[in-house]
This record gives sequence, C-alpha cells and structure tokens, in this order.
Amino acid sequence: MKSITTHVLDTALGRPAEGVPVSLDHLDPTSGAWSRLGQGVTDADGRLRTLVPENHPLQAGRYRITFAVEAYHQRLGQQGFYPEVSVQFELRDPAQHHHIPLLLSPYGFSTYRGS
Repeated sequence: MKSITTHVLDTALGRPAEGVPVSLDHLDPTSGAWSRLGQGVTDADGRLRTLVPENHPLQAGRYRITFAVEAYHQRLGQQGFYPEVSVQFELRDPAQHHHIPLLLSPYGFSTYRGS
C-alpha cells in the first residue's frame, strides 16, 4: 500500500531537522472539514515515514501536512519567523507514493513533491 511521507532538512545548519512534530489531515469534500489522519515526530534523519496509519487506504483528495517548527527553533536557541508551516496538496493517484519534503530555515522554507 502506498503512503505519504515527509523529510525535514534544516538548510541553515545543513542537516536533518530532528524532533519536528508533524500532522496530516484530510479534507472531507462534502462537509469541508479537516480530519486528522496521523501525526508523529521526525527522527534523527529528519524523516517521518508513519504519517498514515498502517492499512489505511488513501483516497484521492486534498490533504494538509503541518510542521510545528517553533519548538524546533527554540530548542536550537534560534528565533524563527514561522511558528508552523502548513502545506496543502492534491492527491490524485492514491496508488502512488507521495513524499512531501520541507526545507527549513529560521526565516524561510520551501517544499516540493519528492520521490
């Protein structure tokens, strides 16, 4: 079964961002309400491979991944500008793997569809 994963890299320090809380939500197209699918914390390699519960079938639709980066910056003694980063994306083919990386620094971020 395919899944949704993420990877957070701290571009200011040039290393993975360990300990970033991440949540994944799905938008119900009928009600317009978001529902939590999963959550976790990035590992020592900045990765989170368990956002979607095991044996949970993905559906086409809109998803939102949220990175709670404020505590990460505080732990490093940095003053970040963004307390959290939310990225919405459209999953069109549930049979494909979807990887949503985040490149992070205290005053900026970028993301892309990874592999």
